[in-house]
Amino acid sequence: MEPSVAVPALQRLLVVEDDQSVRTTMVTCLELEGYDVDAVSTTREALERLELQAYPIVISDIYLDERTGIDVLRSARKQNPGCAVILMTGRGSMETVMAATEGGAFEYLAKPFEMAQMVDTIRRAEKSLAGPEQDEAEPVDDLPDTEMIGSSARMVDIYKTISRVAPTDATVLIEGETGTGKELIAQMIHRNSRRAQQPFVPVDCGSIAPSLLESELFGTLRGAYTGADRDRMGVFEAAHNGSVFLDEIGDIELGFQLKLLRFLQEREVRPLGSPRAKKVDVRVIAATNRDMQKLVDEGKFREDLWYRLNVVRLTVPPLCERASDIPLLVHYFLKRYNERYKLDTRLAESGLKAMQEYSWPGNIRQLQHMMERLTILAPGGRIDDAAVRQSIEQMDSRDSASESLADTEAEQIRRVLAATNGNKSRAAKILGIERKTLYRKLERMGL
Repeated sequence: MEPSVAVPALQRLLVVEDDQSVRTTMVTCLELEGYDVDAVSTTREALERLELQAYPIVISDIYLDERTGIDVLRSARKQNPGCAVILMTGRGSMETVMAATEGGAFEYLAKPFEMAQMVDTIRRAEKSLAGPEQDEAEPVDDLPDTEMIGSSARMVDIYKTISRVAPTDATVLIEGETGTGKELIAQMIHRNSRRAQQPFVPVDCGSIAPSLLESELFGTLRGAYTGADRDRMGVFEAAHNGSVFLDEIGDIELGFQLKLLRFLQEREVRPLGSPRAKKVDVRVIAATNRDMQKLVDEGKFREDLWYRLNVVRLTVPPLCERASDIPLLVHYFLKRYNERYKLDTRLAESGLKAMQEYSWPGNIRQLQHMMERLTILAPGGRIDDAAVRQSIEQMDSRDSASESLADTEAEQIRRVLAATNGNKSRAAKILGIERKTLYRKLERMGL
């Protein structure tokens, strides 16, 4: 006679743990939390129990006897495919973690752990087992195929401006904090222009050493300087009939600004080492995360170049000022990463609410990175408020560590520069970095 399978009840758990003291502690704590607990000490007993009853939640140590918690995992999931299995171990390895993940384990806890952590994991497992009808965020239909989305008033105004300026050849300046999507807007302008079938070439002016920016944009002839062993076409010439996106335009040094101004006026490039200029037809779209008017007032940016760039200006709001767009963006990224990684991660209403309440200092780029991480790593394939809070805490702790490292690095650079009397070439050698890297660090430090 085949054994009958009991209907799973969320309050009955199976604990598999060979250490008596740990097993007793877990049973006592879980019973105080209101759970009914069946506890065994061997895999054989666990597998026998699982043949008689399909548990909704199973908690098992990995290393038990001649068999392991992975065998318990497979048996529990075979008996009840929806079973949430929580594995724990004090000596895990990459192989066991991969086996647990591939076997569909809900969570993998390292010993020793606080019982509060175990209880929290069980609560999350219960929410996952409750199904999508509980606290599931309402899906968004007909999502566009680009993250340049949003229905807030500020974004609608930007769309209107783009629709008017894109068909023209007017120079556009895009202002906004890092991560707000300035390059996406530049791409949108290009795609809706008569140049859409021609090249769109982005250039990060802030990441190119000042001494190299001219050759990067205008090109170089062979023999123009030591190391120039061949002709090299510049960005403007390579983008002929298309668009060039000059990101971080506020970072270019004052000495090069006049040459850029002349290009914008004449639309001619003269490669380094060439006696002749060439006519090119490109549209220039620039962007910055800096206060350009302040740079002009301080004499760090030419006023005439500022006027030449500032024909049409778009100001992209930070994500915290367009919170109504967060649900659209969240659902867009969730759909993208579910499809990319062939997952079925779900979004809880509590998770969406937690994201709407966060300030997003890194703007859309930060939201995108968090959604990719959560889609892959959210416990039980469910993004709830706990998962969001944990991810935010991890990001904030990394940011704090990065700030501390940045402060230490800045102090080291200051000391080396003082010791070399400001000689940047010598300082770069002492620091073990390239001179162009030192220039970028000094710019970020405001030195």
